[in-house]
Formats: sequence, structure tokens, C-alpha cells
Amino acid sequence: MCSDCKLQGWPVRVLMPGLLFLLLFITGCSIRSLAVNAVADALTSGSADVYASDDDPELVGQALPFGLKTIESLLQAKPTHPGLLIAAASGFVQYTYGYVLLPAENTRFTDIKNWRLARKRAKRLFLRARDYGLRALELRSPGFTSLIRKDPERAVLAFKKKDVEALYWTGVAWASAISMAKDDMDLVGDLSAVDALMNRALELDETWGEGALHEFYIAYSMSRNEATEANLKEAEKHFKRAMELNGGRSIGPLVSYAENICVKTQNRKKFKALLQQALAFDVDQFPEKRLTNILAQKKAAMLLSNIENLFFVEEGEMEPALRETKSK
Repeated sequence: MCSDCKLQGWPVRVLMPGLLFLLLFITGCSIRSLAVNAVADALTSGSADVYASDDDPELVGQALPFGLKTIESLLQAKPTHPGLLIAAASGFVQYTYGYVLLPAENTRFTDIKNWRLARKRAKRLFLRARDYGLRALELRSPGFTSLIRKDPERAVLAFKKKDVEALYWTGVAWASAISMAKDDMDLVGDLSAVDALMNRALELDETWGEGALHEFYIAYSMSRNEATEANLKEAEKHFKRAMELNGGRSIGPLVSYAENICVKTQNRKKFKALLQQALAFDVDQFPEKRLTNILAQKKAAMLLSNIENLFFVEEGEMEPALRETKSK
């Protein structure tokens, strides 16, 4: 059944509650299959817009677990539905960042036990998201999952521009899981796979998601080594490109720069300026980005509230290691 099918003028997603209820009672295999396809197609054809424009992140946070479990239930019936697999991967990544890690960050310096528990849970959810993404990529390139760890560069060559979304969410989920458990050497050993996925996505369509790939690299460029001049230049390059591509509609790059570059280089002045700029942003100006911008503002406020815990040099000073690098 096509994703934009309508019944007497009503979009399928409007009738979603009734369709889900009927699924419980349909016993005929062919009829049930049609119903599952209808719900699956509806869930993966624009329903995310309802969430993205919402101005109440708490309401969305309460609704997302049901939506994610619904997707997983449908995947039991349709395990090779590509749209559902990508929706599961992206949904679990976004839920984990917005509703598991972000609240826990508020307790990072006051309740270390709660913070660590949240990160353990986040790791599990990110790995779940990664596995859904890998299944989506396997559908598009049979044999991919067995090759990605053996020869990452060769494994991703089969993918085309239409696969960038799946590459992105799989790579982000995988990298995020690694960042939650840097003492897990088996998981850290998968960084070459992450590199291959994200580099291929960037190569195929660096404009995808209005700069989402470049926003990812702001943090990723600074995460694997010390704050060297080369890493800083790479992160700066991706920040500028992310801002160009999103056209000023998203404050995510501002917050990412502050958290990942300013803290690493101990640039307190720029840290404050970027986060204050993010907090002053009118989230209603671009409704399609409202939710992500509201969550970014919550992150900005949290970072500012912890400024004394994040910076160890006075405003205007520079982190010693980077100062030495610049002097060479």
C-alpha cells in the first residue's frame, strides 16, 4: 500500500489509532499484512514533522517511547521494511540524546552515580539504534554487516546518495555508543567502521540534513585526540559549513562548538558568547526546527550553569597544550 494512500480524504496517519487497534484482531495473513504495511508506511511518511514542530519537549518525550515500541512491534511483522528500520535507528538516537542524556547531564557534577547509570542506558539504546541501521544497510547491500568490521572502506563503496540517511543514523548511533564507553576496547575498535560510514555519507552528499553531517564532525573532530591545531581547524571548518547549510535555522552547531571546542581549548569567553547567542534565538521563527532548537537551548542553559565546573582557566586565557601547539 502506498505511503500517501487516503481513506475518504483522511490521511492514514490520522486513522493510526484505529489501525493499530484492528491489528490486534486481524487473523487473516494477507489482510493483516496489508494492514501492517499501511501502518508502517504511514509511520514513515512525514509523521516526524508533527514532533519536529512541537513546542512542548516534555509531551514529545512522553509520546516517543510508545512510538518507538510501535515501530519495533511492526518490525516483528515486517523485519525488512526499510523505512521502519531507519525510523527505529533515528528515533532511538534522538530519544536517547534528548530524553536520557540531556536530563542526566544536569546531575553530572552533583550525582555521579545517576550520571553513570544514564550513560550505561544510553549505550544500550545507541547500540539498539545502530543495529537497526545496520539492518537497513544490509538490505541495500547484502553482505555489508559481515564486511564492515573486516574491510570498512570496501564495505561502504556500494552505497549511493539515496543511502546517506541510513549511513548517517547508523554512524551517529555507533559513534555515540562508543563515546558512552571508551573503556570498552571491543567497541572502541569499531571506530574505523564509524569513520567509513560517515566519510562515505559526506562524500556522497555533504549537504544532507542541512549540514547534519558537518555538525556531527564538530564533535567528532575533537573527540579522538588532544586539542591539536589540525583537529581544531577541521572542527572549525565543519562548524562554518554546518552554519552555511542550515541557513541560520538551527542553533545546534553553536552549542556543539561551545561544548566540544571551547571547553577543550578552555575558551571561556567564546563559550559564553555562543551559548548566549543560542539562548537568544527565537525558536518560533522556524517551526520545522522548533523541537530540536528548544532541546539545544536546554543544553545551552545546562552548559552555562556548569561553567565553573568546565573551565579551569580565567576568561581570555588559553588551554596550555593548545597554546604550545600554536606557538610551533
